[in-house]
Amino acid sequence: MGDPATLFRDALQAAYGPLDWLPMADGAIHRFRVPGDKPGTLNGWYVLYQDNIASGAFGSWKAGGASTWCSREPIDAREAEQVRERIEQARRQREAEQQQRQQQTAEWANRWWRDARRADPAHPYLASKGARSHSLRQRGDELLVPLYAGGALVNLQRIAPDGGKRFLFGGRIKGAYSPLGRITPGRPLCICEGWATGATLHESGYTVACAMNAGNLKSVALVLRAEYPDTEIIIAGDDDRQTAGSLGSNPGYVAAMAAAQAVEALVMFPEWPADAPLALTDFNDLRCWLALQEAYP
Repeated sequence: MGDPATLFRDALQAAYGPLDWLPMADGAIHRFRVPGDKPGTLNGWYVLYQDNIASGAFGSWKAGGASTWCSREPIDAREAEQVRERIEQARRQREAEQQQRQQQTAEWANRWWRDARRADPAHPYLASKGARSHSLRQRGDELLVPLYAGGALVNLQRIAPDGGKRFLFGGRIKGAYSPLGRITPGRPLCICEGWATGATLHESGYTVACAMNAGNLKSVALVLRAEYPDTEIIIAGDDDRQTAGSLGSNPGYVAAMAAAQAVEALVMFPEWPADAPLALTDFNDLRCWLALQEAYP
C-alpha cells in the first residue's frame, strides 16, 4: 500500500492531468489550479482525511461535480460508516465554501454595477452584433451583463470589445440569467443562450431570459417554470450545425431539447436559408447574415 497522499494525487492526476505537489491530509478544503485552466486560477478543490482508512473528495468549481476517493475498501460496517461521514462532511464544507465565494462575488458584482456607466451604444461588440445596448452598463471598455437569481444581482458577464467573455470569478451561474423585458401574464417567455441572441429576440418583441450558455438552459428553465407556472415558455436554441453528424453531436440542439422537455416548453431554432454558412449558429448570427445579404445582394 502506497502513501495515501501520493495515491490521492494519482486520482487527481487521472482526472485533471499532471500535478507537481502533494495533497495535504488535514481534512480541510484546499484549492488548486487545474491543469489547462488560466494561470492564477484556483478552480480545483480537494479534501483528504488520512487517519484510519484514508479517504477524500475532489472536484472543479468551473466544471462542476465532485468525485470521491478511498485508499481501500472498508473492512467492516464501522469503517464504511466512517467513510460515509467523511464524504458528507466534505460535501458540507464544499457547499459552505461555494456559498461564501458566491456571496463575495455578488457583493463585488453589485459594486461594479453600481459604479458603472450606461453602455455606449457604439461599443464594438454591440456594433458587431447589430444590437442595441438595452440595460447593459460599461466599465472601462468592457460591457457588463447582469445575472440575477431570486431577484438579486449575483454575477456579471464581462464582454470585451473583441467579443471575449468572462464571468466574475467565483460567482453563481447555474440557474441565474440576464433578463430582457418584463415577464407579464399572457405573453410568452423566451429562454436562450447568449446575450446577443437574447437582444435579437427581444428586439423582435419577445420577453427573454438569457441563460448565458447551453449548460445553463435547463437550470434556468426549471427556475422560471417554478416561478411562472402558467407562462408559456419557448426555448430558443442554438443550432451548432458544424458539430452535428454521424460521429458528432449538436450541443445547442441537445441542450435546448432537454430544457424544453424538462419544463414542457415549446422550442424553436433559426430557420436557415439554403445558402447560409454552417458557421452560423444562433438567431443573432442569422439576423446579421441576412442584413449583410441585403446590404450586398
